[in-house]
Amino acid sequence: MRVGTVVVDLNLPGIGSLKEKRRRLKSLLARMRNKYNISIAEVNFNDSLRMAQLGAAVVSNDHKHVDQTIATIVKVIDSEPEMIMTDYRVEIL
Repeated sequence: MRVGTVVVDLNLPGIGSLKEKRRRLKSLLARMRNKYNISIAEVNFNDSLRMAQLGAAVVSNDHKHVDQTIATIVKVIDSEPEMIMTDYRVEIL
């Protein structure tokens, strides 16, 4: 069994309220869960307007599948037009 995790730090410019932040993140998280069958959540900076930290986990019996899924997660989050990825950390167990 292989487990891959990624923690992504985001900057969210132009956010005016926590409600708007939650709406944007909720939409992204739901799309990621449905499309890639991963566990993903906001794990830090919950009360900050313009910062967010997302954590995602992938479990598989294939190391290659875990690597590809983590790379795809990072790519999709980085391509979000309303979010700026400032850093990410990957760990494969």
